[in-house]
Amino acid sequence: MSEEPTAVRVLVVDDQQLIRDGISALLSIRPGITVLGTAVNGREAVEKAVELRPDVVLMDVRMPELDGVEAVAVLRGRAPESRVVMLTTFDDEEYVVQALRAGASGYLLKDLPAEELAHAIRLAHSGVTQLDSSVAGRLAAALPPPAPASAPAVALSPREVDILRLVARGRTNREIATQLYLSEGTVKNHISRILSRLALRDRTQAALRARDLGLL
Repeated sequence: MSEEPTAVRVLVVDDQQLIRDGISALLSIRPGITVLGTAVNGREAVEKAVELRPDVVLMDVRMPELDGVEAVAVLRGRAPESRVVMLTTFDDEEYVVQALRAGASGYLLKDLPAEELAHAIRLAHSGVTQLDSSVAGRLAAALPPPAPASAPAVALSPREVDILRLVARGRTNREIATQLYLSEGTVKNHISRILSRLALRDRTQAALRARDLGLL
């Protein structure tokens, strides 16, 4: 008999009690997710993450004492095994860039359905960066047109450039495979080569590099 998959352990961080309690209640009834606790600001989030070691931290952006972006940067050093997903009402591209550069594994808006949030948490736990579609759109709109001279410096094939662009838009391997008519294994191999060629650590860094190269 196969063993049940281990539940993803989550810490919910938000300075508004109603939102904090509501998110916790909704996630608690989702299969495969366990809410370890909550925190009211970034400082408490760091303390509880170090104590509880959650798999995923759902982090609001604007909070008193220590905001979400600053807390992400601290958590990268003190609880590096915890992946942080920003969950906020603010879709400003500067917040997105700051959060991703600080080490966040995703940036989502609070108006998404509970099941989609649960799915995003599972994906974040497995290492997939999640960007809300409207956030990705705002990032793309804020970027200047790509300079033609930047393309050769990427050192990627046209197919790899296409895949990097989709990674930056938060697509999963399965979604990329479907869109480009490839197998998931082929997409995974392409992404491994992209990370290696560009000397990147993970999909979050790949998304940032794609933005810097004007691929969004």
